[in-house]
Formats: sequence, structure tokens, C-alpha cells
Amino acid sequence: MPAMRIQHAVRTSLWLVPVLCLLAGVVLLSVTLAIDRATDYTLVSQTVTGTPSDAQTILSTVASAMASMTSLVLTVTLVAVQLAMGQFSPRIVGALLTDRFSQFSIGLFATTFVVTVGTLREIRGSDAGTVPGLTILLAYLLVAASVVMLILFVHHAGQGLRVAGLIDLVGDRTRMLIALKADLLVEVDTEADPDVVTTQAPGNLIRVDRPALVAAARRADCVLELVPVVGDFVVGGSALFRVHPGPTAADDDEPAARLDPRELVRLVLLGPERVHTEDLPFGLRKLVDIAERSIAQPFNDPTTAVQAVHRLHDLLRQLAPQPLPTGQHRDEDGVLRLVERTLNWNGYVRLAFDEIRLAGASAPQITRRLCAALEDLKAIAPPDRQAPLDRQLRLLTAAVHRHYEDEEEAVAALTPDTEGIGSGADVTTPVTVHPPPAFGAESEAVRPTFGAESEEIR
Repeated sequence: MPAMRIQHAVRTSLWLVPVLCLLAGVVLLSVTLAIDRATDYTLVSQTVTGTPSDAQTILSTVASAMASMTSLVLTVTLVAVQLAMGQFSPRIVGALLTDRFSQFSIGLFATTFVVTVGTLREIRGSDAGTVPGLTILLAYLLVAASVVMLILFVHHAGQGLRVAGLIDLVGDRTRMLIALKADLLVEVDTEADPDVVTTQAPGNLIRVDRPALVAAARRADCVLELVPVVGDFVVGGSALFRVHPGPTAADDDEPAARLDPRELVRLVLLGPERVHTEDLPFGLRKLVDIAERSIAQPFNDPTTAVQAVHRLHDLLRQLAPQPLPTGQHRDEDGVLRLVERTLNWNGYVRLAFDEIRLAGASAPQITRRLCAALEDLKAIAPPDRQAPLDRQLRLLTAAVHRHYEDEEEAVAALTPDTEGIGSGADVTTPVTVHPPPAFGAESEAVRPTFGAESEEIR
């Protein structure tokens, strides 16, 4: 039991790694100072370290900077903990406090500070004095390492504050615990089913090297089916590809090259979260998230939702007349070698409008903007793409009537308005086009008005 308590304290302590770094720094400082004293401070020339006054100036500045950097790392760590507690879960605090990268950053900065101060004490005289050359080189090396570590720490902190970073932090640790409990690691089993290629590590499918996959399928004379859609989260050990016989396999007398599952796995990239590299629907997803979050309490900001719908409307308007990818990839002979699922027009429309329609049906500013977007898209979409837009208008009309008992309010909420409330037909003056009057008639018409107006003013 005491050993278990010590092991738990080591794993969950914030101070252990920084203290070990400080002890290592003190040992290094003692060793280098002993070497410098044994060589009468002549081991390293002052042309490398600088004169005593130069070294004092540099190390004094470094000592102040290291103290500030140590405080910065501690502050950022505490801010990250507070944000994670308020935004995600208070139970994430333990994982953040035991982050070894942050602990090592604190330890490196503190060690650099201690070595710098210890080196300053050993410098004697001014321009004609002595300097501990080897110890100063150690301090300079630690300063360079601290600068690199600061850049890496800022990147690490930014990645760690993302929701995907926090989820992965907990998920990866729990996954390692499962592997340790089972006393094995999940590996790609290439012998289980030769027609299924699985992946070892989990992650979002963010990139696919389609030309290389087509070439591999051509060499093996087969057809590859990419199971997940780009952007999907792929769990470890699940199917990544299915291998189907090629269309010319039965007619070919020569045996095809054997397909290497590991090569196929290397031709796709799994990341910790979705990115815009090849994932077009992810852009729509983020705009929908912004709109839906602005509608929810306590924000209640329909204007932000309208701004997000502006961009969703623009994106769908660009897609409406264009042919969408079929997901079929052929080699130079026109033979199908790779197939994948892609989002169709109905999928894009539902992704853009379903959640906003359900969340904002009670907000007239949003429903009016959705009506304007759908009416405009219907005006340019080809006939085979009208049905998803009609479905959205039908469901929006039903949702608005469920929220408003008064028919007049429901009609107002369903009036197309590109600004929510601001440019609809019911809130703007009607536009009438008449032939312009003759110049003389216009002048005569203006003069009485001006005169009458002048009389009123007088």
C-alpha cells in the first residue's frame, strides 16, 4: 500500500518534474563550475563567452526573462484549467495538472534561472576579469532551449485548450489503460480478413491520397472501397478499406501484385480533429455550430445566427448548379479502382438548415432569413435538386405554425427577408417604376412645392 500511495503521488503531482529538473540543473552547474575552476577559467576563450561585463549583462537579462517565463507558464496552465472547468467539465482538471509537457516547461525555465544566477556569482571583475566559460556555455544552451520550449509550449497550450485536444487527452489515456489491462496493444490484423483493411490508431479521416490508391488498386487488379467518409471519426481496429475483385481479374492470366494493407493505411491521414483540407462539409458544420450556439440560452443572439446563415446561403448557392463528386476514381484506362461515399445535395441542404430550423423556429429573424435563402436557392437550383429545398420550406412552415397561434404572426415569420427583419416586403416601401416626367413638367411640379414649403417655413 505505501508503494501504491507513492506511485499515485508521483503520477498526479504538479511539482515533481520541475523539482527534478531543478536538481539536475544544480548538479550540472556544480560540475561545470568545478571544471572551470580546475582549468583556471581558461577552458573556453572569452571570444566565445564575451567579457565579464558582457556576460553579466546578458545573464542578468536572461535571469529576469526566465523568472517572467516561469510565471507565464504557471499562469497559462491555471487559465487553461479554469477555462476547461467552466466550459467542459471540472473533472478534466486532473488531466491538465498532470500534463508532463507543461511540467517540463516549468522545470526548464526554472532550471535556466537557477543556472544563470549561479553563473553570475562566479564572474569576477569587469573587462579584465575571469568568466566560467563552460558554465556560461551551459547557460546559453539552456537559454536557447528555453526559447524553443516557449514556442512549443504556446503551441501545446493552444492545442490543449481545444475541445478536441481535451477529449483526446482523456481518450488517449483511457485507451492506454485498456491496453495495459489487456496486456496487449491493438494492432492491424492483416490475416483476419484479406478483403478488409483496418486501422490501428483512432482519428478523423482528414486526407486521402487518391492517385496513389488508384495506382495500388491497379497493380493488384482490384477495386478499393473507402469505408469512412472524409471527416468521419475512425475508431481503432475498424474497417478502413474493403477490397473487391477488379473488373478484369477473371480475364487476366497473369497473377496480380499482392496488395499490402500497411501501404493502404499509410495512404490515408488520420488526425485528432476535422480540418478543411479536403472536408468541405466541415465548413458548413462550423457555421451551423455558430448559428445554433448563438440561438441557445443564455446567448440569445439571433443576429449572429443570421450572419452565419448569410454564409451558408452563399456556399449552397455556389454548390447548387455544380455537379457534385461521385466518389468514383478510375485509372488511365478508365477502369474503376476506388470508390468512396460523398455528400449529395440533400446532405448539404440538411447539414446547412436542419439544426438551425429546429433551434430557431421561434425566432422570426431566423425563420425569415431561412425563407429568403430557400426561395433564392429554389430560383437557381436545377429541377432534380428542388425536392430537398421544398422539404425545408415545408418543415419550416410547420414549425413556425406550431410556435405561433396567431396566423398574422406566422405569416410575418415566414416572409422572406435577407436581413431577418430589415429588407422584407412587409417592412420596406414598395418599388414602383414609372416613366420619368418631362423636364419642363418636372420643373413646374417642383416649383409650387418649393414655394409652398417656403411659405410654410415663413
